[in-house]
Amino acid sequence: MKKNLLMWDESLFRDPDVFEIDYIPEQFEFRDTQMRELAFQIRPGLRGGRPLNTICKGLPGSGKTTSIKKLFQEIEETTKKLVPVHVNCQIDNTKFAILSQIYRKLSGHLPPSSGTSFKQVFDAVARLLQKEECVLLVALDDANYLLYENELNKVLYTLLRAHESYEGVRIGVIVIISDPDVDLSRAVDARVDSVFRPTEIYFPPYGITEVQEIMKARVMQGFFNGVISDAMLDLVVEQMLKSGDLRVGIDLLKRAALNAERAARRSIEREDICGAYAVSKYLHLEYTLKTLKEEERRILKELAAASATGSDMNAGDVYKSIKEQVPVGYTRFYEIVKKMDAMRLVNLQYRDGKGRTRVITLRYEPAKVLEYLS
Repeated sequence: MKKNLLMWDESLFRDPDVFEIDYIPEQFEFRDTQMRELAFQIRPGLRGGRPLNTICKGLPGSGKTTSIKKLFQEIEETTKKLVPVHVNCQIDNTKFAILSQIYRKLSGHLPPSSGTSFKQVFDAVARLLQKEECVLLVALDDANYLLYENELNKVLYTLLRAHESYEGVRIGVIVIISDPDVDLSRAVDARVDSVFRPTEIYFPPYGITEVQEIMKARVMQGFFNGVISDAMLDLVVEQMLKSGDLRVGIDLLKRAALNAERAARRSIEREDICGAYAVSKYLHLEYTLKTLKEEERRILKELAAASATGSDMNAGDVYKSIKEQVPVGYTRFYEIVKKMDAMRLVNLQYRDGKGRTRVITLRYEPAKVLEYLS
């Protein structure tokens, strides 16, 4: 039996980085069509012109971010005349925060966080582009978060009309959308639409065969031989398909291997996978909560506490109880609830009765929301 147990200094992982969410695989399969379309959109920038504006749309975990990052790697290895900047809008979701990331890419450091105006930073960005005679390509990843904050129009207007105020400045934008309900043609205003004119590239969900191939490739790169059997890998794929997000499957592989290591086993068993799925299925919840502001977290905490009592949560009654804990006006409260609905943390539905009542329900168990908030 002992030869089947791991020694204290042994590991099942050949390369643990392979199972990190932000890992960029060398061999990136099943997105050749989208990559070619993206390359076509970017090509004018390689010749000194303005890249064509693009929307990349698809569900979470469908390869949008990886496609962009792979292309951006290639650009950086090929030329200094086109500068690609990837911005995570879950984290940087104000126009000042986004411009600060662009400034950091061009200058090597962030602008001062206090005492610096947006105009000063943008002037500095424009001057750097003029001085280096380079073209800027900005990817706004998860740009739907800018919509929830009413920032998207401001950001696009600033970037796409820069050439009107700064001679020779050329900026292209890639907008990445993970919310299928977002219709950007309606979300952007007329003054932005006239200069945006994007081409939309759709990233369909991976099929079951594609998921199996991607997971097999990760297993071969990340684990030593024999760590997971075909039958156990099929179980991982089956569990991942419940969420429809490839990232859940990759996280599940990592956690299952850690569970097996904890039990000193040389291979992953069913119990390791089932135990890991109990955590991995909340990956979306965990990542989304990290992006919330303090005021939003407090409101969600109150919603979870109210939901845990089993009481009916209509928006008006919930607000009356919440405003005693969180000093916020009703308009702001309702904006936050609508944002949480768009982020798939709550459901906001109308119920006809005496007038139209807006009812709030959590998408996750209240205890789990409170656990991850803490």
